[in-house]
Amino acid sequence: MKTINCKEAPLKVFGIPFFEKRKLFERLPDELCDILEVDCGKRCPGARIGFRTDADTFTVKISLKTLRLDRGMSIFSCQSTAVMIGDRSDPIFAGLVSPPDYETKVFENTFKKKPVMEEVTLWLLRNEEIESVEITFPDDAHVEEPTPYKYGPVLFYGSSITEGGCCCNITNNYPALLSRWLDMDIYNFGFSGSAKGNPEIADYINIIDFSVFVMDYDHNAPDEEFLLKTHEPFFKKIREKHPDMPILMLARPTFGNWQDSDWRRNIVKSTYENAVAAGDKNVYYIPPEEFYGKKDSRLCTIDGVHPNDLGFYRMAETIYPVMRKMLKIN
Repeated sequence: MKTINCKEAPLKVFGIPFFEKRKLFERLPDELCDILEVDCGKRCPGARIGFRTDADTFTVKISLKTLRLDRGMSIFSCQSTAVMIGDRSDPIFAGLVSPPDYETKVFENTFKKKPVMEEVTLWLLRNEEIESVEITFPDDAHVEEPTPYKYGPVLFYGSSITEGGCCCNITNNYPALLSRWLDMDIYNFGFSGSAKGNPEIADYINIIDFSVFVMDYDHNAPDEEFLLKTHEPFFKKIREKHPDMPILMLARPTFGNWQDSDWRRNIVKSTYENAVAAGDKNVYYIPPEEFYGKKDSRLCTIDGVHPNDLGFYRMAETIYPVMRKMLKIN
């Protein structure tokens, strides 16, 4: 048997800025985590490990630095890695690599597949800080680099909803669904409770190489004044660095009579309308009331705020045609 660390070729890590250079499982460097007091900058939702292999079996071993109970999500949804085999646009779900409890930080699982060259994608866990990922193959197995994504990367900046709360599987949140449907590489910059349009985050985003930006952070604004003060300046900071990049603005999905829905939607829409009035021809906006549809919209969240799998699926369906347009897919 031979074991390959995910930091080594031919395995490739997607969805973590500057991973090839730094070899670190983190979305934000220490200095930004300290300045912004973001305790989730060291976890990696949206990160993936890709490779191609003709092995008929392989074992994935994961070592974690942290392992904590999440009151809104199960161990399967936020502490587990999903293993997908086959074409990324329509893969087979092979299973999870899951900790057996909340004390065991090193765990593994073995998977079987056809003894032919196939794509394998590991969607890494959302909630925890990762120490290492190793994959063991039979000695005679061939292991190759994964097929490049057709589109992207697309960078999503937002709240816990963007980060994936509260789907039942890491592959079922709306950025992940769009990634699969469009064979699109992504960066998931969803920061639970901490996405507040900070200029330092905009500066960091601006040094990352990506092709489309989705701005979805109004959920974390504590009040109307805060969002009004930060939303348009954050957009302008990104737009100044990327004058021609497609940018999509979203607001928290709404249904029923939410008392703070109107001002959130109106501020986001105002930023969009001001950009259009200034001559911006590559900015997009989706009204938040369109996400869950008219029928059974109340079934789309787990707690009235965070989408469940149905809510995420409907969000992805609504965003999909707009994303195709931004990526210039006919």
